[in-house]
Amino acid sequence: MKQTTNSIVMIRPVAFRMNEQTAVNNYYQKVLDGLLPATVNAKAQQEFDVFVEKLRAVGVDVTVVDDTLSPDTPDSIFPNNWISFHENGDVALYPMFAENRREERREEILDMLEDKGFVISNIVDYTSAEEDGFFLEGTGSLLLDRANSKAYCALSPRADEELFIEFCEDFDYAPVIFEAFQTVDGERKLIYHTNVMMCLGETFAVICSDCIDDKKERKMVLDNLKENGKEIIVITEAQMNNFAGNMLEVRGSNEKRYLVMSAAAHQALTPKQIEQLEKHAEILSSSLDTIEACGGGSARCMMAEIFLPRK
Repeated sequence: MKQTTNSIVMIRPVAFRMNEQTAVNNYYQKVLDGLLPATVNAKAQQEFDVFVEKLRAVGVDVTVVDDTLSPDTPDSIFPNNWISFHENGDVALYPMFAENRREERREEILDMLEDKGFVISNIVDYTSAEEDGFFLEGTGSLLLDRANSKAYCALSPRADEELFIEFCEDFDYAPVIFEAFQTVDGERKLIYHTNVMMCLGETFAVICSDCIDDKKERKMVLDNLKENGKEIIVITEAQMNNFAGNMLEVRGSNEKRYLVMSAAAHQALTPKQIEQLEKHAEILSSSLDTIEACGGGSARCMMAEIFLPRK
């Protein structure tokens, strides 16, 4: 199994704004005072277009899907939460915490990928769990070490343990389960998505290990990473708050590896961390300030990786 891919799907926003339904447990979202919604969306579109251009310039195959005005989906720019694609032709659809995010699941995106020559042989649909109030938000909640068949998950209101275990059984992954916290107004609160505090590359892992308050759990997670030969690059909680955990390794032309992150994440890293990371992949960063502030997500969340076979 490959850990990285050359192909990704990205959704270009049409009505991007701060989603009031996700702000209840995404502590990264901010209201940008004095900006009209149209201005916020225009800025997000501009950041999106520049980002896509940079990815394509190094040879990443980006399928851009334009969002629609109706239904109202302010977070559609983060498709990795509702869908994941797998090498055996499986597609997984995930149950989403925010009701207005459930509308992001669009079948025509699958049709578009099939038109591009990707083969979809089976859809594994977990979305009925929403009716019972259980959620598992795709590769936001699940960090897949595809090459070593391990899945990492920080439990939260958006990542249910039983659903996670069901996913691992269906897709043949060994579950690595823990809790991760961030300090919000002096209180320790669960981090809403695993991919905010951790990134898994082919030969490295970036992790804010300080978020795992339980020492046994922390050791267990780090041991799992070491066992698979990953160089561990530890980031601080302050760096995580600048989205330095929200990165994704992709492949460009000639299979060259790139570590994709936002400009804010890149600026938050120390020279030593950058040096460590650049041994594994070339850093590609782009300014996503508006998207990060209003959406509370960053570069990783914007890319849904395609591992499907091709015709």
